[in-house]
Formats: sequence, C-alpha cells, structure tokens
Amino acid sequence: MVAMVGAGMIGAALKTAEADRPPQPAARAGAGTSDPTRTGGAEPTPAGLPRSAPTAISIPRIGVDAQIMALGTNPDGTVEVPPLDQAMLAGWYEPGPSPGEPGNAVIVGHVDSAAIGAAVFFSLGALQPDDSITVHRADGTAARFQVDSVASYPKDAFPTEQVYGPADRPGLRVVTCGGVFDETLGDYPENVIVFAYLVD
Repeated sequence: MVAMVGAGMIGAALKTAEADRPPQPAARAGAGTSDPTRTGGAEPTPAGLPRSAPTAISIPRIGVDAQIMALGTNPDGTVEVPPLDQAMLAGWYEPGPSPGEPGNAVIVGHVDSAAIGAAVFFSLGALQPDDSITVHRADGTAARFQVDSVASYPKDAFPTEQVYGPADRPGLRVVTCGGVFDETLGDYPENVIVFAYLVD
C-alpha cells in the first residue's frame, strides 16, 4: 500500500488575474466530509475491463483532448506529476488500476504553469454531474465514464481513501489544483477532484 499525500500534489507556477482564474466547483469539502459520490442508485455496475495503459483522455464539456503519460510516486510518497514544460499532458497513476479496471483509476494534471499559462485541466472545476469523460487505452478500447460529482478539498484535507482507496466498481478520479493562487507560497491551496464511474 503506497502512502498518498494530497498537499502539494500538483504544483503550479502562474499568477493569474481575476478574470483568468480557473473555474471552481460549487462543492467545497473539509476534513470531516463523507464520500461525495452517490451510492444509492439501482443502475447495474459494469464488470470492468482488463488492464491496459491509458493513452489519451477526452472531456468534451471543457475541450480537453490530451495525451496521457504514466506516473509513479516521489520519494516522499506524493504522486508524481507531468513536468511543467509538458503541462498539456495528463498523467496516470500507474501503480493503481488502469481506467476501466475495477477500482479507482487516477489521472492528474496541472491547472496552469508559468511556461504556457492555462494547462490541461484548467477548466476541470467547470464539470457537472453526468458529463462524460472518455479514456482511450493501449489495447484499442475506450473506457467511457460519467461524472458523479466534482468537489474542491483543502490540500491538508485531501480525501486519500476516496481517491486512491479500493472500490468495487470501475471508477475514475481526475485531480488538479484549485482555489485562489497563493502568491506568497507560489501554489494553490486546494485540489479539485472529479469523481466518475464507468458506464456501458
């Protein structure tokens, strides 16, 4: 079991004007918040797909069509992120499930960077429940997910178990930075997290 730390998970390095700030989800969560996903539905659960590395992610509502690189963990236990000079790439947490497998697959990406401005997940906070996310896989299949909820968490209250913990059904967690950029610290204080599930 790999220890996960939310704080500092996805660094960013861009000072933005008010009008250029990334959109934020309406839902704000704290340390005591329960699982934000809806679990009372009676819809059948897809069985899941065999393991296959993701190659690209498409999110039509926010215009994302990005390649995916494989990532691991840093020596301090935090999740690696794509290099800031490649901030238009998303990253898959390779030690976890692949998108479509049973369990929570995790894809991370920058919200912005000083080198390029708005990055791959700049508009992630604008997603709404029932929006679609498609992840293309190396085996030629595409895993289609439906957004269940979107929330913003302080980095010191990152919901590690809900993002990286085990799950019975194939899920997807998409994570980036959020909140108002702190110019003193040179970082964002929150993480925006999209919770989604595989659909047939």
